Amino acid sequence: MDFTGKNVLITGASRGIGKATAVAFAQKGAKVGINYRSNDEVAHQTLSELPGEGHQLFKRDVSQKQEIEALIEDFVKAYGQLDVLVNNAGISVFHEIDEVDFDHWTNAWEKTFETNLFAVANLCYWGAKAMMKTGGGHIVSVSSRGAFRGEPTKPAYGASKAALNSMSQSLAKKLAPHHIYVGVVAPGFTETEMAKETLTPAERENLLRESPFKRMAQPEEVAHAILFLASSEAAYSSGTIIDVNGASYLR
Repeated sequence: MDFTGKNVLITGASRGIGKATAVAFAQKGAKVGINYRSNDEVAHQTLSELPGEGHQLFKRDVSQKQEIEALIEDFVKAYGQLDVLVNNAGISVFHEIDEVDFDHWTNAWEKTFETNLFAVANLCYWGAKAMMKTGGGHIVSVSSRGAFRGEPTKPAYGASKAALNSMSQSLAKKLAPHHIYVGVVAPGFTETEMAKETLTPAERENLLRESPFKRMAQPEEVAHAILFLASSEAAYSSGTIIDVNGASYLR
């Protein structure tokens, strides 16, 4: 896969899967726009690690819809056109129905959908509008195995990712005449910085038991699937959802 001359925008790209994806695109010749919300130090560190030249930071909170149009405008102003949009930013909030009060419950649903679905829908809108002006492009969104297997401790997360999948497949049909290809990658639990910081030994052991490979995904493995769906070789795979979960959940 060669992305030389391509301009790629990745949301939530300063850490984890987003960072690995940014590095992978840069290694393949793309110019990468790193979107992040708040942590300047981490974002600048990620930028410094990208091979090649022409990469930039774009500090915008994609959960705020007024920020999204500005983000796409800033990117197009900087690069001339948007070739690939990767919707990676997302949140996950615990809200077990038998444990939390109603305010916590409703807030978890609202905040989760605000970032995991509404932000992605709005990014797809403005991203697709930009791509239509330049002959097409690729949109790849990061979902989760939780969209299929359920998330009993954070049901809003699973529901938001299931909705993202459905929206993406609808857009794959609608945007095909515009030469805009839409795909989804659905990872299982991934060995990110956040996982290393937050998982207890017992939680880690439980996660490792879920996969016959007895390990979690590496961010680079998820990034590889994202790059495939963003490539010209995957044009006829538009509408596809690729599972990257180490056979921990099969459908």
